[in-house]
Amino acid sequence: MANRWLPFARDYAFIIVGAVIQAISVVLFLAPADLAPGGVSGLALILHSALPFSISIGVWVLLLNLPLFALGARYLGRWQFLIRTIVTVAIYSGVTALLERAGMSSVTDDVILNTLFGGIIGGIGMGLVFRAQSTTGGTDILALLLVRWRSIPLSQSYLITDVVVIALAGFVFGWEKALYAIIALYVSGVAAETISEGVQIGRTAMIITQRPEEVAQAVMTRMGRGVTRWMATGGYTGAQRPILFVVISRAETAVLKALVAQMDPDAFVVIGQAQEVYGKGFRRFANLTGACSCKYRAMSREVADPTKCSTNQSPRRYKTGTSCSAGRRNSSMSRRKVGSSGSHVARG
Repeated sequence: MANRWLPFARDYAFIIVGAVIQAISVVLFLAPADLAPGGVSGLALILHSALPFSISIGVWVLLLNLPLFALGARYLGRWQFLIRTIVTVAIYSGVTALLERAGMSSVTDDVILNTLFGGIIGGIGMGLVFRAQSTTGGTDILALLLVRWRSIPLSQSYLITDVVVIALAGFVFGWEKALYAIIALYVSGVAAETISEGVQIGRTAMIITQRPEEVAQAVMTRMGRGVTRWMATGGYTGAQRPILFVVISRAETAVLKALVAQMDPDAFVVIGQAQEVYGKGFRRFANLTGACSCKYRAMSREVADPTKCSTNQSPRRYKTGTSCSAGRRNSSMSRRKVGSSGSHVARG
């Protein structure tokens, strides 16, 4: 029973902590320096400063988010997404209003420090909220849609969706402050991307060698890593040569290069970056928050099958006879091409 509710409790703990952290970044760093951080928060800050009547930033955040809930609910998870986003926005706007009412002031008057720390702290809060499969509403919703539909990195998605807000900030607060706001926006996007995806960057290596057996055996015995082998044809020579594919951690890169150089100094080695690695020897799928939150819609009918979800979360809908991971894989196969810099699932 405890295992059933653990992912739920963990998600909402992330939501609460993330929303509070974001509110702190706005009240203590961004708002005092007149830095509109993009999105609904930035627009709320602009309206709070520009309009003659006094409405707190937290209330503006809540009002401006209402029209965007429907869009997120339609494309990013429907009712579960909507409920979590409402909770996040309520906490975020409430804590922001409370901090304003308490008279919290800026930690520093240095605009550069406010820019960097406001972006980093806000990005950490955003990343925690994203890990809980929620958002703080606003252009977060639009940014996540760009990530899903166009595979645009999260940091770049924010720059695209928040151009209008930054432009308005330039007219209201001055263009110098708008430039600082762009820096804060980018920093927060990078921080959010790091927190939401985790620091699980690995390395992939493709090795073309005349001594594949020796190299593969050395990698497996000395490094404890699995090796995948396939045959390829040289475009110039037309000769058949084996290719070894290995996934390692960043710390093992130098070890692998030294090992290959020892086994075959004439080997051809290409080392790339794997954004995420899951499987034996790396991160486990079971450790992911909401690892079984995928949805698979059948063409003709849907069935609820809670047995397909290993985390025992609420029943989802899957195609008959299709597991959660298979449903996700089948539905995304036509959209995604995995290269050496993409996610890799290590198989034992």
